[in-house]
Amino acid sequence: MSIELPRPKYISFDVIGTLIYFEMRRTVEPIVADRLPGERLEAFFNRFRLDRYDEIMEYRPYDEILDRSFRRTCARFGLEVADEDVAAIQRDVITWGAHPDVPEPLAKMAEHFPLIALSNADDRHLNAFIPRLGAPFRAVYTAEQSGAYKPRLRAFDYMLEQLDAEPGDFLHISSHQLYDHVPMAELGFTNKVFLDRGYDPDLPHYGAVRVSSLDEVNRALGIV
Repeated sequence: MSIELPRPKYISFDVIGTLIYFEMRRTVEPIVADRLPGERLEAFFNRFRLDRYDEIMEYRPYDEILDRSFRRTCARFGLEVADEDVAAIQRDVITWGAHPDVPEPLAKMAEHFPLIALSNADDRHLNAFIPRLGAPFRAVYTAEQSGAYKPRLRAFDYMLEQLDAEPGDFLHISSHQLYDHVPMAELGFTNKVFLDRGYDPDLPHYGAVRVSSLDEVNRALGIV
């Protein structure tokens, strides 16, 4: 079924997971897998996801978020943590690259709309990630700049303030409903796309249109 989307003033994006391939499990599993049997390994990664979500409710540098959440999860599962393991995770994250299906449709989108990045990371991460996406961005906003991680409302308010914009000016695209679309619905962002990459369940109550590719978004915007 074809979809149509209102044409916005800006198209904003979550970055890690939506545009950059989120490889946390590939990064962390070699460090813990030999110490956790199968079911406990799955439970570990589920809890690590929750601990990261909890840690970002107070701003700290992203490397510290990774450090604190990993140690917190390991403590729950009775695993000792070596400093070099934490450092290896922090180093690996910044090497992540774009999803293969991103650069071409993103570049086409950038020919028609100004692109905005709103990311749950620090400046140094986005300085590495944005050049890998293959398209120009009008502005890049980070948790380091706003002093808040999504889903904190301050992260979205900061973007609006910097652009002197209103929620109705945006089409926001994210693969993370809980970080992005749930709080944005409460703030009055009505033009939202859920790019389903398997991280979050579809939550249609919050008004995001589900797609499986940026090509679908381009077609819905009349970009051919």
